[in-house]
Amino acid sequence: MQGTFNANEVFQMAIEIEKRGAAFYRDASDFFDDPGIKALLKGLSEMEQEHEREFVSLRESMTRGSAYAQGYDPDGLAAAYLGSLTSGEVFDRALLFIGSETVEEVLKKGIEVEKNSIVLYTGLKGVVPDDLGRDRVDRIIREEMKHLIVLAERLGSLKG
Repeated sequence: MQGTFNANEVFQMAIEIEKRGAAFYRDASDFFDDPGIKALLKGLSEMEQEHEREFVSLRESMTRGSAYAQGYDPDGLAAAYLGSLTSGEVFDRALLFIGSETVEEVLKKGIEVEKNSIVLYTGLKGVVPDDLGRDRVDRIIREEMKHLIVLAERLGSLKG
C-alpha cells in the first residue's frame, strides 16, 4: 500500500492535542480549591498553550511552499499510526474533564495523556528535518517528559 503523508495534517493533530490538553488542565484547575493543585494545573495549561504555538510555528515553517508538506509513507503505516494515536480513543476520552474526578484521577489522566503525547511527538519528530526544527520537537518531548514526572511525583505524594 502506498500513501502520502501530509505534514500539515500531522501538525494540525498535534495542535489540537495541545489545545485539548490546555483546556483539560485549565478546566480541572477551576474545579479544585487546593492552591498547590490549582497552580500545578494552571501551569500545565499554560505550557500546553506554548506547545500549541510551537507546533503552529513548525507547521508554518515546514508547509509554506515546501516539498516537506508532503512526505513519503510507502506503506501508509506512518499515517495510520499517527491517525490511531490522535483518534478519540487515545486522546479524546482521556482529555474529557467531567468535574467529578478526584485529584488523583485528574493526575492519572494527565499522566496518560503526557505518555501518549510523548509517543506521538516521537513519531512526529521523524518527519521533521533537522533544518526545519527537529530540535524544537525534541524540546517539546523533553517538556512533556517533565510534565509526566511532575504529575507522577504529585500523585505519589498524595498516596504517600
